Amino acid sequence: MVDRSFADLSLAALYDSLNPWGPGDDFCLGYVRSARAVLDVGCGTGRLLREARAAGHPGRLVGLDPAAAMLVQARRHGSGVEWVLGDLRSRGWRAEFDLVVMTGHAFQVLLRDEEVRAALHAVRDALRVGGRFVFETRNPAARAWERWTRDRVREVTDEDGRVVRVWHEVDGTLAGDRVTFTETFDCDAWAAPAVSRSTLRFLAPDALSAFLHEAGLTVDERYGDWGRTPLTPDAPEIITVARRAA
Repeated sequence: MVDRSFADLSLAALYDSLNPWGPGDDFCLGYVRSARAVLDVGCGTGRLLREARAAGHPGRLVGLDPAAAMLVQARRHGSGVEWVLGDLRSRGWRAEFDLVVMTGHAFQVLLRDEEVRAALHAVRDALRVGGRFVFETRNPAARAWERWTRDRVREVTDEDGRVVRVWHEVDGTLAGDRVTFTETFDCDAWAAPAVSRSTLRFLAPDALSAFLHEAGLTVDERYGDWGRTPLTPDAPEIITVARRAA
């Protein structure tokens, strides 16, 4: 889950423990391995590109993230990768990449139509003709936010061996296609919990396709889960592989 909590250096160190490597990472890694030049938008701690480099990827790997604390983690563990602070609106590339990836539901932080349009046009510009854009967003029909409740507490251990508890709570009800929630980090050794408030947008498949088409991106593949099951109304994910046609 993408939110602003991880702008804090101590919390950024917890990210990989809270979000262990999974099927989505394997799915994206396959595309990264087959591309000569890759841009990872919202790269976080950079583990996807770090894994690709460790597995022998010989080409250009660029990780872009707006949170400096996340890039501290990326640089600490990953060499041979370009780590860039910023976002698609502040950085411009022109036909430099064969693949752009956007993982961890990062696409959902784009709340306004103009943000979505600007990001997708920037992705198109960054891709060479025929280049692919791989990303996922939660299927609104699956209503994942209904499971973001106070009783679903996760525990991780920080670098000092202390147990940190993490939970989410939805703030109000669905507002159009947007959900606002809080994420709380708490530890017995802390004076007070760390709480952030974030909003995510849940675009339906048709609306998502319309934005992609407007940006000059053609949908090549679409799945409902990381096992490449076809997208169905109740599938948990909308996993899209789009291509710059011209």
